[in-house]
This record gives sequence, C-alpha cells and structure tokens, in this order.
Amino acid sequence: MEEILFDEILCEIFTRLPSSSSSSSSSSSSSSSLPSFESVPLVSKRWLRLYRASKTSMSLQFSPHDTSVITLLPSILNNHPCLSSLSIYRGVTIGTTPSRSDEEHLKAETIFSDELISIISSCCFNLRNLCFLINPVSSSSLVPLSTSLSLTSLSIELRKPQNSDFTWIALFSSLKELSIHVCSTSSLAFDFYPKSKPNPEVVELGLESVSLFGIQPDDNDVTWLWKCCRKLKKLSLRSCGSIGEEIGLCLKNLEEIELRTCRSIVDVVLLKVSEICESLKSLLIHDGGSKDGLVQFMSNARCYDTLERLDLRLPMDLTDDHLVSLAANFKCLSTLRLTSCIFVTGFSLKALALSFSSSLEELSLLSCNAIERERGLLATIGQHLGRLRKLDLTRNEWLFDKEVVSMLASCNGLVEVVLRDCKHLTGAVLVALNKNCVKLKTLDILGCRLIEPDDVEGFVMKTQCLKKLVVEENQITEAILKLASSKFIETVVFDSLVW
Repeated sequence: MEEILFDEILCEIFTRLPSSSSSSSSSSSSSSSLPSFESVPLVSKRWLRLYRASKTSMSLQFSPHDTSVITLLPSILNNHPCLSSLSIYRGVTIGTTPSRSDEEHLKAETIFSDELISIISSCCFNLRNLCFLINPVSSSSLVPLSTSLSLTSLSIELRKPQNSDFTWIALFSSLKELSIHVCSTSSLAFDFYPKSKPNPEVVELGLESVSLFGIQPDDNDVTWLWKCCRKLKKLSLRSCGSIGEEIGLCLKNLEEIELRTCRSIVDVVLLKVSEICESLKSLLIHDGGSKDGLVQFMSNARCYDTLERLDLRLPMDLTDDHLVSLAANFKCLSTLRLTSCIFVTGFSLKALALSFSSSLEELSLLSCNAIERERGLLATIGQHLGRLRKLDLTRNEWLFDKEVVSMLASCNGLVEVVLRDCKHLTGAVLVALNKNCVKLKTLDILGCRLIEPDDVEGFVMKTQCLKKLVVEENQITEAILKLASSKFIETVVFDSLVW
C-alpha cells in the first residue's frame, strides 16, 4: 500500500477525513479543517510525517511557568513545517509558582515569553497568523518575528512600560489584523525595552482590524497608531480608559466598531463616529454606555443608511427615547441584539419592529423585562417581522408558551431559534415550531427544564429541515440520538449537572 500511494494522495486523504470523531461537538467543522490526531490511522512513520506535513493550523496550551517548553517547542514546530496559523494559550498551572518578588517574577515571565517568540520566529517560516497569549511579551522580542515572517494577523499580550510606544507595529509590513492586550508596568522598566521617540515618524500601515484591551487613562501613545491607520475597517476597544488624540483620523472607512467596558471614552468615540463614519455597518456597545453619547449617535449619525447590525448591553443607559430615535433615523437594520435593557418597554420595541419590518432578519432579546412583563408584546412584534430568520430569547425565565407560540405563528421563515434558559416553556413550543417553522435548521432548548424527552422525540420525528439540536442530557435518550442520526441532525448534548 505504501509503495502504491503517492504522498500527495495521502495528504488529500487527511484533508478529507472528519475533523472530529464526535458527532456531538459544539460547533460544525469546516470542510477544509484537518482531522484530529485520533482519527488518523498512523500505521507507519511515513503516515505520521505526512499527517504532520498536512497540518496548517495548530493550537497549543502550556503552563506559563513550565520551562521545559523551551526544549519541547522547537521539536513540535519543526515536525509541522507547513503551519500557517499557530495559537499558544495559557494552560492550567500545576503546583505552586516559585516565590519571587514582583519585579523578579515579572522579568522571568517576560524573558520566558520572549524566548518562545524567538523559537517561533526561527521555526515557522510559513506562519501568517499568530495568537500568543501564554504570557505578556516585550515589544523588542517581536522584532525577529517581523524580519523572518510575513504575518498578516497578530494577537498578543504586551508588557508595555510608560517609556514605550506602539511604533514597533510599523515593522510588520504585511499585518492586516492586530489584537493587543496591554499590561502596563508603571513602576518597572527593563533595559531590553526600547525608549520611546519624542516624535515618532508617521507611516502608512495596512491594518484593517485593530483590537486594544487595557489602554490606561494616562496613556497617549496610541495617538501614533490612529495617525497611521487610514485603511481601518474594524475597531474594538475593551476596558480602555483612554484613546489618545486624533482618533478621528482612522474612522473614515470604518465598518465595524466594538466598545466593551469603556464608559469613560464612549461619549468621545460615539461623537467622532457620528461625525465621520459614513459607511459604518456594525456597532456593539457593552457594559458602559452614555445616555448623551447614545442620543448624539442615534440622532445625528451619518451612517443612517448603512448601519445593519446593532448589539447593545446597557442595563442602566438605554431607554425608549434612544430606540425610538433609532427607528426614526435609520433605514436598513438587519440584526438587532438587546441584552438586559431594563428601561426599554414595549412601546419602543413595537416602533422598531414597525420601522424595520422590511429589513430585520435577526432579533435577540436577552433577559428582556419588557417581553416578560407585557403580555402580547411578542405576538405584536412578530406580526411586523415577516422577514425574520433568526430569533434568540435566551434567559427570559418568565416567558410562557402562549407568548412564544403567538409569535411563531407570524414568523414562519425562521431558520434558527434559541430558547436557552427559558425555564417556563414546555413541549407546546416544539409543536408550534414544527407547525409554523418548516425551514428551521437550528434549535437550542438548553435549560428549558419543562421540555421532556417525549417532547423532543416528537419534534425530531416530525421536523423536516433541522440540522442542529442543542439540549441537556436529561432531555435526550438513546432512541432520540439514533433518530436524529438517521436524519443527519447534529445533536449537541450538555451535562445537566455542569450546566
């Protein structure tokens, strides 16, 4: 057999094997992903060599204090010469961390990470995507990566003292996506950090996506980055207390923006976005909004005819006035996601449904007091949303059958429904889904404790197009699993005790 099969044929076989041996994996695998190690019959060194040579993507977990990794990693990487994507994460720490002062521990941690970066740069010549989140690194350690690799995507934790800046990014000429978790060190400075230039040269970067985590209120070095990013399409800021100056310079072509836990800068960012962005398609604001900033954006934004996706988790900041303004000024919203918006009532939700009746395809109302409190609200909303394809009502514990069934009667084009943790729903909802939503492909009923195995079995038996079912262990039986398998339905089962 080994004499007949060419290496290329064996590699092609590897790429066509299933990526997981379990049919109940939590996510579907793409046709291009490689099989798991266990699913390949490694009957000879040749097969093992070709399997390793076929892998283009790898994810590893190490303890951040395990120095044996320095010896093991070169061997692992050299055995996989075609890697184009590598992710290294912080694993579980076994045992106790050696007792050191803060300064000693910080320096040892950074040196360890820098050595790993050096190994990667010398072993992975085809690498394009690197996610390195085992420990923070120093900016100086990234220089070898820029000279030996043409990275297009980089995700790191960066040890950044106050005397350092972001100018090292310019060394990566091919970089399109950049994610940095900043670990600032105000009192500790190591001699291997480069000193910040008084007036760093402004260069044109090819970055299209930037994600920053942990920019401190007194850190203005990021201003240089905004001056250099004129092609930026996606910006994500998380737990940032500052955005420096001149952020408006990079917003003209922006299509997506995400603000998570950034209360102190939301007003400034939304003001700039509303003034400058004419092609914004997606806006996400979680855990830290501003009523004034939201009013400014909803009333005066220039992207009123391009915004398609809106995701808000603002328990104390979002009101009916904001959503009514959104309904009045924007034209083509296709995805709306609202989480824990306790001051929103049925009045504004009805206004949104009416305004976006011809465009809205995805609606998520998570922990939404209004739909639990106001009877008939879901039915009214559903009557206006005939184009709806995806519905997520997660964590509405006091939602009852009648409300959901009434909405399903109008939304017969649904292909995905999530009812996770709706604890008062029963099997009547499954009957309504089979009756009204014949195109349904995905259903999640995890945490719906009143839905019994008999209800699930009846649903699976009658469903026509279902491809994925998410349930708890106590909602499923062997008979249901066999029935689902015979209909090519992926069944994702969660342990009831763990969940």
